[in-house]
Amino acid sequence: MKLDVIKLDGGKAGSIDLGDEIFGLEPRADILHRVVRWQRNKAQAGTHSTLGRSEVSYSTKKIYRQKGTGGARHGSRKAPIFRKGGVYKGPTPRSHEHDLPKKFRKLGLKHALSAKVKEGSLVIIDTAEADGKTAALAKQVKNLGWKRALIIDGATVNEGFAKAARNIEGLDVLPSMGANVYDILRRDTLVLTKAAVEALEARLK
Repeated sequence: MKLDVIKLDGGKAGSIDLGDEIFGLEPRADILHRVVRWQRNKAQAGTHSTLGRSEVSYSTKKIYRQKGTGGARHGSRKAPIFRKGGVYKGPTPRSHEHDLPKKFRKLGLKHALSAKVKEGSLVIIDTAEADGKTAALAKQVKNLGWKRALIIDGATVNEGFAKAARNIEGLDVLPSMGANVYDILRRDTLVLTKAAVEALEARLK
């Protein structure tokens, strides 16, 4: 498929051919869901913790005699039944990460790119370069109508552009190797440079 290429100032810069095997798939929500879930679980800290019966601070003395009280038989104040006692089977620090095959992750990225094409939310720009001035880039972004956008460049991001984009709300900039399903789907507009298209096609073929 062919898409128009524009410049940051809104001018035309020709057109580009996009491979149907990457940008022309029918997006599947189940594949996208599995990849996003894998990403978010991998990023989860997993530092949740509670004190168990063996960890709470209390005397180990038997709290009252075994027989004759008319109550239940108890030996320790640390039991979960008591106030300030240990938590029974509470959360412990652990990793939430689970495996997902590389082929499936690659497929998920293809479906995310195809979803943006189908929505009409994919924009191709010639290059992503700036002089490091936030005000100038913010004006260009506003004129182009990008409110929540992810810009993906080639192998490296232009230093001046990254500096200028750093303080613009709703604008994210990533190199091609940082392209991922979650960040693509959470932004309304996906902006790829020509270098990014080449890098993604090489990575996903």
